[in-house]
Order: sequence, then structure tokens, then C-alpha cells
Amino acid sequence: MKNFIDRKEEPKEFEKEKVYLASQWQLIWWKFRRHKLAMIGATMLIILYLLGILCEFLSPYTLNTRFEYQNAPPTKIHIFDEKGNLQRPFIYKIKRELDLKTFQFIYKEDKNKKYPIYFFVKSKPYKFWNLFPTDIHLLGTGEAPIFLFGADDLGRDLFTRFLYGARISLSIGLVGVFLSFVLGIIIGGISGYFGGVVDNLIQRIIDFLISLPTIPLWMVLSAALPKDWPVLKTYFAITILLSLVGWCGLARVVRGKLLALREEDFTLAARLAGASEWRIITRHLLPLFTSHLIVSITLSIPGMILGETALSFLGLGIQPPAVSWGVLLQGAQNIASVALYPWRLISTIFIAIAVLSFNFLGDGLRDAADPYAR
Repeated sequence: MKNFIDRKEEPKEFEKEKVYLASQWQLIWWKFRRHKLAMIGATMLIILYLLGILCEFLSPYTLNTRFEYQNAPPTKIHIFDEKGNLQRPFIYKIKRELDLKTFQFIYKEDKNKKYPIYFFVKSKPYKFWNLFPTDIHLLGTGEAPIFLFGADDLGRDLFTRFLYGARISLSIGLVGVFLSFVLGIIIGGISGYFGGVVDNLIQRIIDFLISLPTIPLWMVLSAALPKDWPVLKTYFAITILLSLVGWCGLARVVRGKLLALREEDFTLAARLAGASEWRIITRHLLPLFTSHLIVSITLSIPGMILGETALSFLGLGIQPPAVSWGVLLQGAQNIASVALYPWRLISTIFIAIAVLSFNFLGDGLRDAADPYAR
């Protein structure tokens, strides 16, 4: 009986020993895994970023491929034929007719002609990552067009444009936050470590930037960009504009942490040992709240994504022929378009998913940053 009790208690003792011997990052990971919403958010973000990275291959067509199906609704995918027999996924031929009452084109299925959906089909040629020429797409029919998210007013596949837009909208958040992170760490570190006149000057600059209304400021700066700039140049310009005011909050956090840590004994010991001010900040002070910095970055990315979407929606951000989620929403700026072609709002669903996923991920990282808390 005693041996049975000892064996039952062994796993608990082993788990306690694991906790005592684990590194800080292991403790953070173990606690993060128990946060279900954070794991769901991380999974959704991985999927969205993979969609953006592999957009050329995943999309049925190239970015500017056009068809004579303007504003066509999403194509219905069938697995049962007219007799109820199970078939491989297929679509019916789409017929376009003019409604003489509304003078709008309506689309109907021609059930006399059906097209099976195949994987790894040859279609429009493209360059994967603009490096490797190929013509293999994940899916397609080889003949009839398939519009998973419908078509726009020029007959372009919205699913293809959504995938290409994901690459810009999601990456602009990462690049913008990286720039804000660098500025916040450097400026906040200088302010908090040196204090005095330098601290007062930097804090007054931050007060001024925070007092400015963000959206009007972005609109003014974006409107100042030349309209004839190439797409890549405009992309980086918008990213820099978004990061101009995004570093202030992080700088304040870094300043507060360094003000509390610069008088600690280990800081004085490092200074007496001959360590430079830069080494003390980067090797001794900043690592103490690295987990907090990671959480701040995670929660700042949704703001960058929404900022780019808002600017592009208003026509002041990414400009056609480039495509982002905000550019896709330009076609839904009036009630008539939304009422007649509601599929144009599909991008808003994925914007909401991306923002919520980042928020869930940030909440999980914030809880896991203190792995000893219950």
C-alpha cells in the first residue's frame, strides 16, 4: 500500500521539480499553452500569414486576370449532381443575363455543363516570390472561372486579390511595429537612463505627438506623398508614416522601467566594473522586461493593420494597381454597392479575425509573461 502511494505521488513531485529547474522561457511557454484563446489566435495568425506568403500559388489566377463576369457572386461548389449522386467537387457553367427591369447583370448556373475542380492545375503563368517562374496553381477547373469570393467591377477574382492583399496588410503591421519598437527602445532607454534635461525634452516631444489626432495626421502625411511614386516606395513610405507616432507608448514604458532599475545594486556594480552605458542598458536592464516588450509589440500590430486599412480605404494609403485589404474595401464605400454586392465586404471578416487573433495572442503572452503567477 505504501509503495502504491509513493508511486502516485511521484508524478506530482516530478512536475514540481520540472518547474523549479525550467528556464524562464520554458515557464512562459508552458503557461501560454494553457491559454486556449491565445493558442487559437496564434493558429489563425499562422494560417493568415501562410496565405499571404504563398498567395501566388494558392490563388487560382494572377492578380490582374480579368473575365467577362463583372460583379459576379461567389461561385457555388457542388458535390452532388442533379440525381443526388456524390461527385468530386465541381461547379456549373455561369450564364450572364441582363435584367431589363434593373439593368443589372444577373448570373445563373447552366446545369447542362459542369466543370470538376482539380488541384495543382496549370493556369496563368507567374513568378513565385517574383523569383521562380511557374504556372502551377493550387486549384482550378482549367476551363471555367471559379470565384470563391466573387468578382469585382472589372471581372477580377476577389479571392486572388484578397490573398495578395494579405501579404501587404499583414506585413505592413510587422514592419511598422519593428520600426516603432526600435524607436521606442532607443528613445525611451535614453530618456529613462540619463534623466534630467534629456528626459524632460524627450517627454515633452512625446506629449506633443500623443496629443495629435492620429487619423488626421496620417491623412495629411499620406496626402503629401507624390502620386507617381512606385508601389514599393509608397509601401515603405506608408509604413514609416504609421510608425512615426507608434513608438511613443512603448518609449514611455521603457522609460518607466529604466527609471526604477537604474538605481539598483547590479546596475551600480556593472558601472563600477567599467561597463559602458550602452552595455548596461542592452545587456543588464532591457532583458529584465523582455517579456513585457514582446506583449507590447503583439498588441501594437493590430493598430498598424487598421491604420493601413483606414488610409487605403480613404484612398490615401496603398494605391492601385497594388492591392491591400483596405484597397479592396474601396469598392464598398457606398450603400448601393454593399446592398447589391455584399461579397465585397468579405475582407472585413478577415481584418476582424486578424485583429482579434493578435489581441488574443497578446492576452496570452501577457498572462504567460509572469509564469509564477496563478
